[in-house]
Amino acid sequence: MTGGLGRIGVVTFPGSLDERDARRAVGLAGGEPVELWHREKDLRQVDAVVLPGGFSYGDYLRCGAIARFSPVMEPLLEQARAGMPVLGICNGFQVLCESHLLPGALTRNDHLHFVCRDQRLRVETDGTAWTGDYETGQEITVPLKNGEGGYVADERTLDALEAEGRVVFRYVGGNPNGSRRDIAGISNEAGNVVGLMPHPEHAVETLTGPTTDGLGFFTSVLKRLVTA
Repeated sequence: MTGGLGRIGVVTFPGSLDERDARRAVGLAGGEPVELWHREKDLRQVDAVVLPGGFSYGDYLRCGAIARFSPVMEPLLEQARAGMPVLGICNGFQVLCESHLLPGALTRNDHLHFVCRDQRLRVETDGTAWTGDYETGQEITVPLKNGEGGYVADERTLDALEAEGRVVFRYVGGNPNGSRRDIAGISNEAGNVVGLMPHPEHAVETLTGPTTDGLGFFTSVLKRLVTA
């Protein structure tokens, strides 16, 4: 860790929507939020990175397909492969899949409608950099809002994710978008890169969120940085 507080960068792409919420969540967890601009390759000595929700580049071509080529992604990919914690939320999850840091893809919701609701999730593993403050099997509630949130992958990939314990979150109480096997979030093999469609950054304060269940993402990574 580079300083007394964990420095967590939050990338802003053209069309990002939730970067301010993500930075606020970092601060509430006790970290130092750092703004990262999509056109700059300098990660500003951050210890972890959040790719926020929104509609990067207007979701042209495919969600996340253009953002994947932003200059900031070059050092981010390098650092993620070296072990830096990276969290992709909603559009950020799509960017991680387009960048091949995570397998599979996010497709149009099976009911062809945008969905916005408070969503129950089950934590399937506490072994990632972003879930250490949860217990495996714990249920949490955070907001969900997406039009292209259906997680898909071939059966071999899905079987591997299950066998390797890389399904991090699963939808509970109904599948909101047709995701295969009710998958809401996954990780890479090392567990430092996590992507999910729901929005933990919107569930960090009782004033504005349905719960404060999302704060654990950010406290988890800060604790991981201290012990790394």
